[in-house]
Amino acid sequence: MEWAILAFSILFVMFSWLIIQGTRAALAYRRQAAAGDVAVIRELVEGAIGSWRSSRRPKSVIPAVWRGIQSMELANVGADFVSVSVQAESEYRQVDGQWLEITSAFEEGLAITAKCVEMLLYELPHVKIGKAEVDVFTSFRDEDGRASRRRILSTVAQRNVAASEVNWDEWTPAQIVESFGGRYRLGKSGRALPIDSEKVGAVPSIGVDGLPMENDGDTVQGA
Repeated sequence: MEWAILAFSILFVMFSWLIIQGTRAALAYRRQAAAGDVAVIRELVEGAIGSWRSSRRPKSVIPAVWRGIQSMELANVGADFVSVSVQAESEYRQVDGQWLEITSAFEEGLAITAKCVEMLLYELPHVKIGKAEVDVFTSFRDEDGRASRRRILSTVAQRNVAASEVNWDEWTPAQIVESFGGRYRLGKSGRALPIDSEKVGAVPSIGVDGLPMENDGDTVQGA
């Protein structure tokens, strides 16, 4: 009996020590991140992205959006900001023997951006960033049929805007991205075009179905 009690006591001490050490490490990470230690912030962000990439999809997140989240790559990190890139592709469904596009890459990009911003601002462990930049890329083919990834949507989300102006529970992804002044470029048919430093505007007006309305011009001018 005495040996059993001794063994239990030793295990209890070991587990308590591990918990204390883990708590100390977490507090140290938080202090370093709060002090603007970029190396620590990078480590924390990379760890979170790796965890999301291998995690099962939450029931509240649709598969296409979670695929976009799991494509996330860290582009840059600073003392108070994180920049990432994600991938978005059109969704198709077979109807009467034909494959029809049901969601465009731009619409998928809006939904992925909204979820990505929420996770970066509120779900990073031990670090609180003030600004999250999300660039959405999709596939384009040149005249020779060669595929490349081009940026179609760029959003810079400020924490103060996210906290005071965004209704995360009721707004559509388009409305959320619009509130952050997401930049994009649309063709005459409403299709997303690659964006550069010129001719970019805010997310287009929201239709009654909660999706962006098509515009007749080559670009949408805005913020």
